[in-house]
Amino acid sequence: MNITKNQRAKPPQLNSASVSAKRDELKDYFKLTWAKYESLFSLINDDSAYYLRPERLRHPLIFYFGHTATFYINKLILGKFISERVNSKLEAICAVGVDEMSWDDLNSEHYDWPSVNEVRIYRQQVSELIENLIDNMPLSLPITQESLAWIILMGCEHERIHLETSSVIMRMLPLHYLSAVEPWSTCRHVGNAPTNELVPIKGRLIEFGKPAIDDTFGWDNEYGDDQLSVNDFRTSKYVVSNQEYLAFIEAKGYQQCEFWTEEGQQWLAFTKATMPHFWFKKENDNNEEVYWQRNLLNEIPLPLNWPVEVNYLEAKAFCQWKNGESTGNERQLIRLPTEAEWLCLRDNVAGDLTTWQTTPGNLNNEGYASSCPVDQFEHNGLFDIIGNVWQWTESTIDSFHGFDVHPLYDDFSTPTFDGKHNLIKGGSWISSGNEAMKYSRYAFRRHFFQHAGFRYVQSQTKKLPNLATNHYENDAAICQQLHAQYGQAKSAMPLAVKNYSQQITDEIIKCVEKYRVATNTCLDLGCSVGRTSFMLAQYFNQIDALDFSARYIRYGVNLQQGKSVRYTLANEGDIVDFHEFNLMDVDLPCSDNIFFSQGDVSNLKGVFKGYDVILAQHVLEQSYDPRAFLQQVHSRLNAKGLLIVVSSYDFDEQQTSKENWLGGLKINGENVTGFEGLSLELASHFNLIEQQQLTRPVKINRRNFTLSFPHLSVWQLK
Repeated sequence: MNITKNQRAKPPQLNSASVSAKRDELKDYFKLTWAKYESLFSLINDDSAYYLRPERLRHPLIFYFGHTATFYINKLILGKFISERVNSKLEAICAVGVDEMSWDDLNSEHYDWPSVNEVRIYRQQVSELIENLIDNMPLSLPITQESLAWIILMGCEHERIHLETSSVIMRMLPLHYLSAVEPWSTCRHVGNAPTNELVPIKGRLIEFGKPAIDDTFGWDNEYGDDQLSVNDFRTSKYVVSNQEYLAFIEAKGYQQCEFWTEEGQQWLAFTKATMPHFWFKKENDNNEEVYWQRNLLNEIPLPLNWPVEVNYLEAKAFCQWKNGESTGNERQLIRLPTEAEWLCLRDNVAGDLTTWQTTPGNLNNEGYASSCPVDQFEHNGLFDIIGNVWQWTESTIDSFHGFDVHPLYDDFSTPTFDGKHNLIKGGSWISSGNEAMKYSRYAFRRHFFQHAGFRYVQSQTKKLPNLATNHYENDAAICQQLHAQYGQAKSAMPLAVKNYSQQITDEIIKCVEKYRVATNTCLDLGCSVGRTSFMLAQYFNQIDALDFSARYIRYGVNLQQGKSVRYTLANEGDIVDFHEFNLMDVDLPCSDNIFFSQGDVSNLKGVFKGYDVILAQHVLEQSYDPRAFLQQVHSRLNAKGLLIVVSSYDFDEQQTSKENWLGGLKINGENVTGFEGLSLELASHFNLIEQQQLTRPVKINRRNFTLSFPHLSVWQLK
């Protein structure tokens, strides 16, 4: 499908009178989304550019080219909508992206990236598979979150997110790797910027949350409800222009620490930044250095009337500098708006993407493949409430009351509920689909670069109109694991039972010593919230700790970084207990030899190999294909290495199709247990050397525990 400027991306509504028409609409949306993504990557004219890292905190572009297609397959496999993979290697290497934990933390070594042609072929295969699914899948209306159609929409919206993030990375490539073609044309309107001014805004009661009855796809963080009363305030008429921001540059704003937060000062020290990321200096005909701007496909003299594009730290520093100015005897209290205040501004824009005949802003990739003048799109006396550039806010993202994760993408929002990801609102010129909708909520680390700028507000109080942050984990399953692994002995264990992680660690160390196995490297699969990894790290030189869900892993990461973890645990009825701890509280060292990451045990990346010991904690019964893991795990061990399997063998059809169960069923009329099935899979490469029954108590609430007796078996490579 060829893309033209006139083809608008309009998200399908979830309901209609005709199933047939909805199926066609869904297919058209998928094809248009897919074609738009490929249109962006077609701008690259040299395949070698796919392997460069112009943004060192992100993977090279070859990852993102394959990632959006692998997302479909991995989610469809997880949801049991399909049973076979298209390309296991590619679906492992391109599965998990990067959420920057810091500005210097991505180690991209050991990635065996596929060829560009391999990804092109793969994308064609996936496209054909998805179109066939759409044509033949059962479809009832309205589309619900349990529907295959919802997963198709999820894949479309996921690809539209990466359409934007990939364009940011391409904007950092040397220009000779890119070809300027339609419909990716840059705005030509440049000139001086209008003088900004403050406009009064009436406060009101803000009701947060996308209504459950809304007829469009939404991400989990959009749903739920909260309320907050916002006082009157004033806002800048325009988003901050390059010209307005230039005054901050000329005032040596990047050299004056008092304008920058502590985090901002650290970022400045690391990057040595002296101007916005997409600005640079170039000599003119008079041998004078003047500012230029890099756009997606060209470099132009700094367009003064376009919005400045900066990260949160830079926007915050500008506001602090602006706050130091005075108007008469009145000191301005200038800052970034909060999410609630932006929603007050959003009242000035009628309708939404699904109802607009023409989008009232530089949004949805309908206008330009760049920003445009800040005074081009008016919204009831204000400009660029939506579109042109995303707008940074003072609000960190968190959940609303009633928040519930989608079971097939439980890591979309929850890893960002850490107080370090600030919301951006309004969308940019390339934002489309869900990104361009009123209720969308996207957040990034404060040093992150997006097509993002800011506007500022003035208020008469220093107290921000934000919802109260709640960084206590309240997911019952996660809280129960945190308490079982790290809780105080008397409250976590109902009997005189040794800590479960301690039981596993003791058995591993006993076997390592008994069978004289090296202790260089250990792979902890199913690491959950990490206690076993911290205990094993005292004996091994390196621990690679993997879990399928980043929602669990992030607690190990936080603890390793010296942070405290907070969680709730049910007491009785509506009463909950609040808990907080760090590694010192549980007498564990803060080991830096643990490397936490997300992974699928049934489709592990090839880099995970060369281990002396592999521990598989409850991954068999949690995997959709445990045999796939068992049949290749020997290749990941060093000679005479140990495989320790901990399992209750309680396979469930909700998690594992019955044909993939190792046991717990009859074969040819005979009972086959899980351990017997495990032994059969491992017999050709391993010798069974030890077995042990463990005791695992998990506290549910004040008076209720679950008590299980998992089986631990130790296997040595022949």
